[in-house]
Amino acid sequence: MRAQLIPLKGGKPILIQRDVTVVGRQKDQCDLILDRSSISKLHCLIVRTDGLLFIRDLGSTNGTKVNGQRVIRGALLPGDELAFASEKFRVEMGPDLPPEPEDVHGAMTEEIRLPEPGLLAGLQDDAEILEDDQSDSDVRLLDEE
Repeated sequence: MRAQLIPLKGGKPILIQRDVTVVGRQKDQCDLILDRSSISKLHCLIVRTDGLLFIRDLGSTNGTKVNGQRVIRGALLPGDELAFASEKFRVEMGPDLPPEPEDVHGAMTEEIRLPEPGLLAGLQDDAEILEDDQSDSDVRLLDEE
């Protein structure tokens, strides 16, 4: 699943790639760092699971809102507006983008070279000789008795 937050004030989309993303301004403990004084050091969690996004506020001072409603925890749907304090984002979710054709061929395709037809022809002739050859061996197939 592809999940991203689109800043409403403009800027690059933020791709949510981890199963658990910590949002806040604490650089050494957060995965998504929003360097604003209105954002708590550890503001909230975003959890990806089974094609869904869930959020949980971590006791932030200025709160986490979904569609203007302050929440402690909840599910996110495509098109929802998610706000960490005054920083607002639009939630986008969808299927993963298909890999580029070059990547598929490079990683998934293996070239197998077959021997020249003349080499196989000799082996087939030997197999026919063995089938026609009657042996005087004491070993017999069960249905021959």
